[in-house]
Amino acid sequence: MKSEPDAFSIDDLERVKVEPWNGVRNYQARNYMRDDMKVGDPVLFYHSNAAKETGVAGLAKVASKPYADPTQFDPESDYYDPKATPEEPRWFLVDVGFVEKFPQVLLLEKLKANAPLLGEDFVLIRKGNRLSVAPVTAEQYKSVVKLSKTKRS
Repeated sequence: MKSEPDAFSIDDLERVKVEPWNGVRNYQARNYMRDDMKVGDPVLFYHSNAAKETGVAGLAKVASKPYADPTQFDPESDYYDPKATPEEPRWFLVDVGFVEKFPQVLLLEKLKANAPLLGEDFVLIRKGNRLSVAPVTAEQYKSVVKLSKTKRS
């Protein structure tokens, strides 16, 4: 799951412990949350478009079943959708819970340098990937966690 750290960072998640992952307005990302995520699923928390360090900043977990994103119904919200109704919501979210902040961000460059370990289909290094929510395999998740324990060169 990607977030711009100036909007919501791993430090913010650590402070609040659990947060709704709201504002997702891409159907494919919505479908991942609505259809595929289960309570307890592990999450890589990725800082995107970071001024200093773009990469995996820590770990989280899915903390709720999917439910309608309330921001879609609020005309004052940046995420308001006039076509959505409580009876027929268009956008869904899950709550995300804090697990761990990495001692240092696992930089995108390091992820790219380890492409053979992660697999060419690893979503974070695939060109053109713009989704804020995307799946990784259990092996890719384990490999990222292992890489996070190594020192930067």
